[in-house]
This record gives sequence, C-alpha cells and structure tokens, in this order.
Amino acid sequence: MSVGAVSRSVYQIATEYDRAPLAYTLSAVAAVVYAFITYTLVRGGETARRAALVCCAAELVGVLVVGTWTVIEPSAFPDATVWSAFGKGYLFIPVLLPVTGVVWLRKAGRRG
Repeated sequence: MSVGAVSRSVYQIATEYDRAPLAYTLSAVAAVVYAFITYTLVRGGETARRAALVCCAAELVGVLVVGTWTVIEPSAFPDATVWSAFGKGYLFIPVLLPVTGVVWLRKAGRRG
C-alpha cells in the first residue's frame, strides 16, 4: 500500500494538483502514514509498536471520515482519494488494513 499510495499521490500532485487539491493531499497523507507504519513495524520495540498503533487508529479515523464524506457528498471530491468510499479503489484495503493492524498490535502488546 505504501508504494502504491506514494506513487499515485506524487504523480497526481505533480501533474493534476489544481484539479483536486484536497483529494490529492489526503492521498499523500495516507501514503506517509502507511510508510511510517511500515517503518515502525520493521523497527520493532514497544515504542515503535505504540507509534504504529496510534497511526493505525488515526488511519482508520481518516478512512471512516473521508469514506463517509465521499459517500454523502461525492461532489466535495472531484477526484478520488485513497480513502474515498472506504478505499473502494484499492479493494477496501485502506479500511481493512488499519483494523487488522490495530487488532494485531493490541495482541502483540498483551503478549509482550
């Protein structure tokens, strides 16, 4: 998800930013969050686990807020974000990934 979101947002911001600045900025934010979560999981340790848990929760809030917003008021986003319609353009992985991450990270914290 990190590579796909980063690639898409960089291309959209570089070539079409005027068309949908909010959508493309939100996609870039999602890309940064995905990359940071990946980094923290690779790094390991309790502090990294907590940081990943906070980021997964923030990502889930973003997906739910933007997903709901794009369903209720589609005209607010002239182009889709990673989070549009709860990640429909990405096979709903953007909504499933943070849920899975939160569950996994909470279990890992109880074991540790």
